[in-house]
Amino acid sequence: MRAFIPLTLLATMASAQTPPTPAPKKMTPNEIVAAAPPSAWKAIPAKDLLVMTLAGGGKVLIQLAPDFAPVHVANIRRLAMSTYWRGSSVYRVQDNYVAQWGINEVKRALPPGVIERPPHEYWRSAAGLSVTPLGSPDPYARSVGFAGGWPVALYADGNASLTHCYGTVGVGRELHPDTGSGVELYAAIGHAPRQLDRNIAIVGRVVSGIERLASLPRGTETMGFYKAGSVAKPIINVTLASAIPAARRPAFEYLDETSPAFAAYVHRRQNRDDDFYRLAAGGVDLCNVQVPVRAKPA
Repeated sequence: MRAFIPLTLLATMASAQTPPTPAPKKMTPNEIVAAAPPSAWKAIPAKDLLVMTLAGGGKVLIQLAPDFAPVHVANIRRLAMSTYWRGSSVYRVQDNYVAQWGINEVKRALPPGVIERPPHEYWRSAAGLSVTPLGSPDPYARSVGFAGGWPVALYADGNASLTHCYGTVGVGRELHPDTGSGVELYAAIGHAPRQLDRNIAIVGRVVSGIERLASLPRGTETMGFYKAGSVAKPIINVTLASAIPAARRPAFEYLDETSPAFAAYVHRRQNRDDDFYRLAAGGVDLCNVQVPVRAKPA
């Protein structure tokens, strides 16, 4: 006589022999950025792209931030278009802090229209500023987020400022009331020096070539300055991308903070539990969510 096996038992036996469907592989932040559609990217205007050519042919490209420091940025544009920085240099490289460049102690006449002592521009009103919140607390500000592709901090007094993250470009200055004209600039090459927020005018960020500054030998004098008569790297020229013929003009774009791709990117930065990670932090520092920037596809 043939043995009777209940249908429910047969189904159970069949399911036991079927391997479980693997969970979908979670994308990393870089994979999310790479998969972002063309509509999620916004172009950086050529007039807002500063091109610094170093000795040896390397270039450092800096996006300017006119919405946050309009007078300083206008100065920088005039300086670049006047060839003011030809023959200048990177003369200070302080470990875990900044690389600074310009004319240093040599006095040159300012080009027409350059304001020698601009308003401080260390912050601006938050009114009219559309900010996409980061969603994680910040030790320096009431809240932080992104606006127009920039990391920003919002304060209880109703003002907002850009923040000192890796690659941030600010204006070198003397003591108050000097605000710096923009002839001396620096880039943050170490851990985010957020204590400088609202104390120095931030005018932009390096979008390409930061390694050409961060890898320079550190200066041996106080605060990373080089000894008199020596420099870290000569600068051949600084100009605006808009002054370069279109066929050779560099073009960059950033991931729009209002796009679904950016939201997914931030979420993964806050909750890393992909193949390498096994414990999600549930939060992230503003400067650990650098806005993705890429060369514009041909």
